[in-house]
Amino acid sequence: MSKHNFTVTIEAKTAADAEQKIKALTALAGKLSVRELSKLAHIVQHDPVKTAQAKIYLNV
Repeated sequence: MSKHNFTVTIEAKTAADAEQKIKALTALAGKLSVRELSKLAHIVQHDPVKTAQAKIYLNV
């Protein structure tokens, strides 16, 4: 699989928080397929109940 570089803008309180977000997103992108990642994004954007349940499950 080839690698691609992007420039992104991340909203965060601090630069350290932004860096942690990018690392987390990179980990998700590396472990999930395009379909899985797209479905996850759809749930986060459009299903607040499932998103809240996931946060409870993750204890965050």
